[in-house]
Amino acid sequence: MDWDDLRVFLAVARAESLSGAGRALRIDAATVGRRIARLEEALKAQLFAKGPQGYALTESGQRLLDHAEQVETAMQGASEALTGATGELTGQIRIGAPDGCANYLLPPVLAQMAQDHPGLEVQVVALPRVFNLSKREADMAIGVSRPTAGRLTVQKLTDYRLHLAAERGYLDRMGWPQRPEDLQGHRMVGYIPDMIFDKELDYLTETGAPLAQLASNSVSVQLNMLRAGAGIGVVHDFALPSAPELVKVMTDHVSLRRAFWLIRHESDGRVERLNRFAAALADGVRRELARLEGIS
Repeated sequence: MDWDDLRVFLAVARAESLSGAGRALRIDAATVGRRIARLEEALKAQLFAKGPQGYALTESGQRLLDHAEQVETAMQGASEALTGATGELTGQIRIGAPDGCANYLLPPVLAQMAQDHPGLEVQVVALPRVFNLSKREADMAIGVSRPTAGRLTVQKLTDYRLHLAAERGYLDRMGWPQRPEDLQGHRMVGYIPDMIFDKELDYLTETGAPLAQLASNSVSVQLNMLRAGAGIGVVHDFALPSAPELVKVMTDHVSLRRAFWLIRHESDGRVERLNRFAAALADGVRRELARLEGIS
């Protein structure tokens, strides 16, 4: 058994398909299938069971997974040791993040990191859901709540604030609410209730506001609805500088506080390159949030 065989095994385990693994490895699916068959023959064990949902790990495959991930981490560490521990960050790193953070916080932070580290390639996956780091959907993820299960390391990045806000013209037409009960006469903008993937995002319920009449699973879509004068909604303070049409309302009655968490696979703590990237990312996010909230 060699590292290249384990690399193919890990790709199939994470993608749960030969074609998905092939795309990740940049080889064709037939080659992936042959490599897995060769590995199973060498180990005298079936590693995957093919079903309606794709390739699932068998008990033997699950036992091999832990060892394969340890080898992966060791290989990454060996590569760093051989190339030298300079201050330069290189290679590809993928981050999963909720779209509010991805749209309004990460771009300036990553622009500065790219300037400081020309050999660095960063991919941001901005999806409103929880990322599965065990399947390597991302190298690390930013979440809105602290996970309590899984082989993960979790670091608090920063607290952030949210308030009700609306476009000034809308408020002039429909009235400026002064108390929570005044919201009953307004059109609310918010999340689609059955697509709220984390309880920390259920803002309107916490404020006591009516259900959203205009809704989206995207923070950016909600913000643009508000900018168009659609109604009142909960907005991240760090997003307000990008939407000068919006003004906060009822700040004495509604002021929410949430946190961003940096979530990583437990084994990645031994990879110095990812440690340095995580430290730079955390520092950059904290500074950018403080700057944006200071002018919101």
